[in-house]
Amino acid sequence: MSYTALYRKFRPDTFADVKGQDHIVTTLKNQIRANRIGHAYLFTGTRGTGKTSVAKIFARTVNCEKPTGEGPCGECAICRAIAAGASMNVIEIDAASNNGVDNIREIVEEVSYSPAEGRYKVYIIDEVHMLSIGAFNALLKTLEEPPSYVIFILATTEVHKLPITILSRCQRYDFKRITIDTIADRMRQLTEVEQVRVEEKALRYIAKVADGSMRDALSLLDQCIAFHLGNELTYDKVLDVLGAVDTEVFSRLLRYVLERDVPGCIQLLEDIVMQGRELTQFVTDFTWYLRNLMLVQSSDNLEDVIDMSSDNLARLKEEAAMADMNSIVRYIRIFSELSGQIRYASQKRILVEIALIKLCKPGMEISQEALLERIRDVEDKVEKGVAVLPGGYAPGQTAGAPPMSGGSKPRPQRPQAIPDDVKEAVSRWPVIVGNTENPMRVHLKDAVPSLGADGHLMLVLKDGVASDYFTQHPQNKEQLENLIADQIGKEIEVNIQVAGNQQEMEETYYDLRQINMEIEEEE
Repeated sequence: MSYTALYRKFRPDTFADVKGQDHIVTTLKNQIRANRIGHAYLFTGTRGTGKTSVAKIFARTVNCEKPTGEGPCGECAICRAIAAGASMNVIEIDAASNNGVDNIREIVEEVSYSPAEGRYKVYIIDEVHMLSIGAFNALLKTLEEPPSYVIFILATTEVHKLPITILSRCQRYDFKRITIDTIADRMRQLTEVEQVRVEEKALRYIAKVADGSMRDALSLLDQCIAFHLGNELTYDKVLDVLGAVDTEVFSRLLRYVLERDVPGCIQLLEDIVMQGRELTQFVTDFTWYLRNLMLVQSSDNLEDVIDMSSDNLARLKEEAAMADMNSIVRYIRIFSELSGQIRYASQKRILVEIALIKLCKPGMEISQEALLERIRDVEDKVEKGVAVLPGGYAPGQTAGAPPMSGGSKPRPQRPQAIPDDVKEAVSRWPVIVGNTENPMRVHLKDAVPSLGADGHLMLVLKDGVASDYFTQHPQNKEQLENLIADQIGKEIEVNIQVAGNQQEMEETYYDLRQINMEIEEEE
């Protein structure tokens, strides 16, 4: 006998088996009990929430010879015929493949014939939003005034695509996403019946990934059981099958982001890729992790909303104290945009890398959240101490003079003494830059030669690609030092300083090219 998938094997047969839709089940049972059955119903909601299952149970119940309080008896001839798909009283139509005017006209013609057995002819039209405009128009009159023995049940995941003329003729029932607890409980019952040993943590993760869909949850559970057939299904095994990432990895990634550690983020992503994890699922799960972080920071009483262990929750609270709300919102926005782009992208890894760099470098963005984060960075630097220029003076302060005040733009203090080798290097700076090759020449274009506190040549670069070219690749700085040495005939050390933007470069660091230096030639 061929294997039957779990979601088919355990499809609800009675209203009591329907999970997570009590508001709909109760209403339909009351209508049947009071004999107040409508002529047209619209079932709408996300996939896998029970729309078609409830429609079938309803169709069997209204035709059952001995209905119970929870639906059809399942034993009478009509119930058995409907269950076997041999009854002419229940007609299922897939509107995705039968969406033309002719298909609907056939239904309109059949409606005139009363049922051969049972009380009602029930037409279940699945994915009804796929019908053409002409088909909707052909259905309108019959849908509004069908014979007393006809019931229409329309099911759709995209109710916004239905004409208002159809909506106004139906009783609408919205199927909610099923909660993680409800899905996990249902899967626990099924695994006991199937005699499969499953870790509770594994069930809850599958329930979370299913995103409110019972059918998706059972399909994922089926997949995981098949992969590890005969063994206990653990949380780690579920992660392996689904290509998912453990929560601890998200914690490490977040801490790298908060520390602005781009190499750490990229290396962690490399490890994830090498483990064969699915990047689309990784983006979704990290966005969910950031959402939980936002909720923890918003209130101390949201533990029930956040589905995770006490250990993970404690770690999340610790991280919530390390980040501010605006930064978290910016992270969520970046990864939410990424989740919409990555699903059909051919270069998924590159998109994730760009997003991680954006998280670490708010200067790459012009959004309000990024601007606020850059301002906070400056405030943090000020709290830790203002950078001091050579000679011991703050930016814009002259020797023996009090700090500047008022609205004048601060100017960096001109150094008192400049070593000869630095003077000569700066005097030949245009030649040095001209002798370099791209991409170094491009990165040096806006660089400011200044003087470090130790008397070495200090090269000020804006934060971004230019600074990373030298700070993250020491061989490039060494190559520049060799080029300078070839020009001036002396070994020279270059210190790289990173500035946030052009204004910081102008106000904090003195450009030695402004000094009219006269190099004395030895006779």
